[in-house]
Amino acid sequence: MSAPPGEPLSSQRELVAFLRAGETPRSAWRIGTEHEKIGLQAPSLRPIPYEGERGIGALLAAMQQAGGWQPVREAGLLIGLAEAGAAITLEPGGQLELSGAPLRTIFETCAEFHRHLAQLRSVSEPLNLLWLSLGAHPLHDIAELPHMPKARYDIMRNYLPSQGELALQMMHATATVQANFDYADEGDMVRKMRAAMGLSPIIAAIFANSPLHRGRRSGFISRRLEAWRHTDPARCGLLPFVFEENFGYQRYVEWALDVPMFYLHRAQHYRPAHGATFRSFMEHGLHGARATLDDFALHLTTLFPDVRLKQFIEVRCADAVPPALICALPALWKGILYDGAALDAAWELVSGWSLAEREAAAAAVARGGLAAQVAGRPVLALARELLEISRAGLARIGHGEGEAPDECSFLDPIAELLERGRSPGEELLARWEGGWSRDPGQLIENARY
Repeated sequence: MSAPPGEPLSSQRELVAFLRAGETPRSAWRIGTEHEKIGLQAPSLRPIPYEGERGIGALLAAMQQAGGWQPVREAGLLIGLAEAGAAITLEPGGQLELSGAPLRTIFETCAEFHRHLAQLRSVSEPLNLLWLSLGAHPLHDIAELPHMPKARYDIMRNYLPSQGELALQMMHATATVQANFDYADEGDMVRKMRAAMGLSPIIAAIFANSPLHRGRRSGFISRRLEAWRHTDPARCGLLPFVFEENFGYQRYVEWALDVPMFYLHRAQHYRPAHGATFRSFMEHGLHGARATLDDFALHLTTLFPDVRLKQFIEVRCADAVPPALICALPALWKGILYDGAALDAAWELVSGWSLAEREAAAAAVARGGLAAQVAGRPVLALARELLEISRAGLARIGHGEGEAPDECSFLDPIAELLERGRSPGEELLARWEGGWSRDPGQLIENARY
């Protein structure tokens, strides 16, 4: 048994029990989709500050007034919105994120996304604000990007640059789409974490969509992925122990215990942890406080591996992309992770890679997208195989709606992309250097939601 959320922890067993409490029967499995968007003011194409009549604060107030959302405030400032099962939150540089509700089908999660976009457009247009379907800011560097008024981000800004040279780029200038999935028991969690961690470079290549920086080609198809590679090796990237035989809840807890904490949250205030690990917090306390299960749950949200375990599994490797591909991302993962035969087949694609090949994969994909090679094979070929595995999984799951017998149609945008043989970022770069003549206006017109 685990301690009540606010009571001091007495042993690691309570942390393992916390993860075990996330186990969910197959009949109740759901999908949650999260997507971030980078904003600009029109017609200047300047970043959106928090303050002012056309700032992020004003936008959130307008969305609240439009209905359905409850305000989330910090130090009196509106920093987010919430409703049953869903939330709108601010990332450090003003990126806007929708954390969607846990839903049964891709039809539902895609409808949720389009409702959000419609509402966002309706309140953004009067303010002359626009939002981009790109994985990294294409025009401005971090010195030009705003800071959102959230105390936890100030602590992260002070800590992370000492851990990675692109940490502030990651915080302020990148945007992602991710999906969240349930697990039935520890064995199911292990299979899903292992396969998802192994497959992440392939998924990242399919969705690579951030080739520009400061209005120029950056040398990467996914600059977002490259930024994550240089953020904080203690908490980011590949987790080699996931591929070891003894992986399970306890092993993940052991890793999490030794990752330095960002902060301690008490009485609505954040205090820097100054590099203390959660293990040290449990043993010795911090700022006069004892570690609780609430603290551990918060700490888990500050760990950023390619695939993250909380009381569900988060797959986190994709750039923000246009709307059709936003809906395709959770569909692709659902077909893999929620069908046993597909999960086995997908793992077979990458099970033979060595640790060195796994570690080299992210760098290769960040630079080359679908043109990269991993473990001696073209990523494009691997992506095509993975798509068919997922399609077969979705067909067997058979969650249809209306005349559609299943969710396979959501994979069609990926199929079209793979038929052309280029990641979204590769196609964007070709247009940027070609017909768009490196014109920011053309870029924004074609990349806006």
